[in-house]
Amino acid sequence: MSYQLTNILTAIDQVALNNPDYCYQDDQGTHSYQDLYQQTNCLAAYLQSLSLPAGAPVIVYGDQNFLMVVTMLAAVKAGHAYIPVDAHSPKERLIQINEIAHPAAILGTIDLPVALETLTINADQLRAHLDYQDTELDRSQSVSGDQNFYIIFTSGTTGVPKGVQISHNNLLSYVNWTVNDFNLHDKIRCLSQPPYSFDLSVMDLYPTLVLGGQLLAISHDTTENFGKLFKVLPTLYLEEWVSTPSFVELCLLDKNFNQKNYPHLQHFLFCGEELTRSTAKALLQRFPQAQIFNTYGPTEACVAVTAVEITPQVIEQNQRLPIGFAKPDTSITAIDENGNDSFEGELIISGPSVSKGYLNNPQKTAAAFFMKDGTLAYRSGDLGSIKADGSIYYRGRTDFQIKLHGYRIELEDIDQNLSALPAVDQAITVPRYGANHKVNQIIAYVVLNQPLANPSATLKEQLSQNVMEYMIPQRIEVREQLPKTANGKIDRKTLMAEVNNHD
Repeated sequence: MSYQLTNILTAIDQVALNNPDYCYQDDQGTHSYQDLYQQTNCLAAYLQSLSLPAGAPVIVYGDQNFLMVVTMLAAVKAGHAYIPVDAHSPKERLIQINEIAHPAAILGTIDLPVALETLTINADQLRAHLDYQDTELDRSQSVSGDQNFYIIFTSGTTGVPKGVQISHNNLLSYVNWTVNDFNLHDKIRCLSQPPYSFDLSVMDLYPTLVLGGQLLAISHDTTENFGKLFKVLPTLYLEEWVSTPSFVELCLLDKNFNQKNYPHLQHFLFCGEELTRSTAKALLQRFPQAQIFNTYGPTEACVAVTAVEITPQVIEQNQRLPIGFAKPDTSITAIDENGNDSFEGELIISGPSVSKGYLNNPQKTAAAFFMKDGTLAYRSGDLGSIKADGSIYYRGRTDFQIKLHGYRIELEDIDQNLSALPAVDQAITVPRYGANHKVNQIIAYVVLNQPLANPSATLKEQLSQNVMEYMIPQRIEVREQLPKTANGKIDRKTLMAEVNNHD
């Protein structure tokens, strides 16, 4: 069946109306499409009754549960883009996002870690209005076209996160491609593991809902508890798997993670970081009947813009796997260091899924986005090579932005936060690469202005108050001084060479 959706919310509603099948399973049990339809409409009508500033975004705070999904969709139906903030973020991140976004409200599906002046609607209030009937929902106000659908905050070079604005049309382009080109069937059962603040979650959330499928959510606690994780996964009867390669590498540690114990698991979709040849080979050996898709894309271009099926032949022919071919409505070109078109260089992405830019950040927007042949384009900062057949290979970063376990991290973000700690005079972070060209550690070097009894542990603890858990360096080394470049800057490249001289 070929899909040509024109409106994401309408497509979900058409599936959900009077549908008793369940759409979501979490720690609280199963939830039906009818629940999704009624609760999102009622909550959206309630949000409209509050007369929030038109078009202003709202923060949705929470974790992997049905109320989070209901609240996000209700916000969009009410006419407000949602900004997902994960409950496992440090409170400082919530404060920063609130300051940058100027949201109309914060919708807390669980208790907030800090009281903010912004209008806050807590979980009890949200639940109390899931059957709200006082006023009708005005669907003419719902998000559509080029209006923002969601805004996801990513790491920023100054220590301040950037809000990537994704419109309804951006999302529509992505969803139409996914439901048509990945051989996904109606009513598919899909793993829902990435937090909603990570745009990889969009890969499982919206395609599954428009296909009338079931999202099988696993909580952060389950993901972090390997014993529990390996017990839960086989009970989900999965048909589709969406994750970073790092997460499936973890699952491959369980010898029972194979086709025999997961007989219906036929689709693997990977994004967020490089899929290595060894991981793909191991996975195909465990799941010989499955299709494995490697995809690539920055948050700024709505989840993914390339894809390729990884077959035994592709593995045999490549030491480093391709990231795929551009989706049909998207152009990906490369430019060399002089800005000239080339077959190798920085990847430039243009097409209908490219973001309009960063929320309330015109300077960063102007630096990264531009018009190309009448279409919005994005300077990805990713280095790649494009072959004659159109296949694209990832080669690294133009700057000091890295991917670790699927999370995009600006090393300068960590530098800024480390340098801000009372005992630190100077700080610099570098990635350590494994044999498969993937970052497997972040190492920090600091110069202190006072002695600390256990500097690595102390600084990690202090840093954890301000940055996400995945941004905390695995190792922090104290130095008397740091190497400098000719112009007096800390020489990150020299330290990178030192850290990675381990062959």
